[in-house]
Amino acid sequence: MIPSEIQVAALYKFTPFGDPAALRAPLLAACEEVGVKGTLLLANEGINGTIAGTDNAIAAVLDHIRQLPGCADTEVKFSHAPEMPFHRMKVRLKREIVTMGQPDIDPRHSVGRYVDPQDWNALISDPDTVVIDTRNDYEVAVGTFEGAVDPATQSFRDFPKWFREHREELLTGKKRVAMFCTGGIRCEKSTSFLRAEGIEDVFHLKGGILKYLEEVPPEESKWQGDCFVFDERVTVRHGLEPGEYGLCRACRRPVSAEDMAHPHFEEGVSCPHCIDERTEEQRARYRERQRQEALARKRGTHHVGATFTPEDD
Repeated sequence: MIPSEIQVAALYKFTPFGDPAALRAPLLAACEEVGVKGTLLLANEGINGTIAGTDNAIAAVLDHIRQLPGCADTEVKFSHAPEMPFHRMKVRLKREIVTMGQPDIDPRHSVGRYVDPQDWNALISDPDTVVIDTRNDYEVAVGTFEGAVDPATQSFRDFPKWFREHREELLTGKKRVAMFCTGGIRCEKSTSFLRAEGIEDVFHLKGGILKYLEEVPPEESKWQGDCFVFDERVTVRHGLEPGEYGLCRACRRPVSAEDMAHPHFEEGVSCPHCIDERTEEQRARYRERQRQEALARKRGTHHVGATFTPEDD
C-alpha cells in the first residue's frame, strides 16, 4: 500500500567511477530491497538521478550512495509527493550523467561561482548581468526567471553551438553571466563550458530552481510560472507543491488545461505540440498502449510504458 506522502530525493555528484558497471547491480538491489522507485544514472563522471519512497527507504538508499567512491558529501534536494511519482526502479549506465557532448568539459576542475537562492535576485536584477536559462524549450515554456534568455534548444547537446553562435550579442554591454537549471547539474557543465570558452565571470544558482522555490518566499520571488520536473508530478511551484500541468504521453511535454481542451489532444496519443511530429502508425501504437494502461488500472496494477529520465537528454 502506498503511503499518503512519498519523499522524493533528487541528487547528483561528479566524481570519478573507474568501473560504473560494477556499481549498478548492488545499487539497484539496494533500491529494490526497500521499495524505492525512480531512475539513477551512472557514468565514469559520477551519478545523477531522482528516487522516491518512504523516508526510511530513501535514507537507506542514500546511505548506500554515500558509500560509493567520492560520494560521501553528496547533496540531496528533498520534496514530497502525494503518491509514488515513478512506476519502477532503473539504474542505467551512460556515457555522461547529463549529456552535453563536450568530452573535454570537467566540472570537477573548473566551474562557475555558486550563488545561494537568497542572493540570486540581486544578481539577476543587476543590468550588467545576462541571465541564461540552460533548460530545453518545453521546460522554459512553463516557467522561468524574469528577464532570462531562452536559448530555445531542444536538447542540452545544442547549448554549446547556440552559445557560440550568439556569444557576441549575449555579452555586449554585460560584465557577467548568470545561469540556472532545474536542480543544478546542467549548470555544472554549462558554466564549466563557458569558462573553457574564456569567460571568467560566470555564476550559477546553487541547488537550481528547485532550491530557489523551496527557500525563497513567493512574495519575494522573481520566478514566473511552474518548474518542470522529471517525474509524474510534471511541474512544481513555490514550496515544491505539485503544479497543475499534465503530461502528453506521446512526446513527454507538459500540457496545460488549455492544451488538454484542444482538438489535437488525445490522452496518451497526441497533443498540440506533437501532432505534426508523429505518424498515424505511431499514434496507433500509442492508442494501444493507452488501452493496455487502462486495463492495468482496472486490475489495480501498473502498465509500465515510457518513463522519465533525470536531467539528461
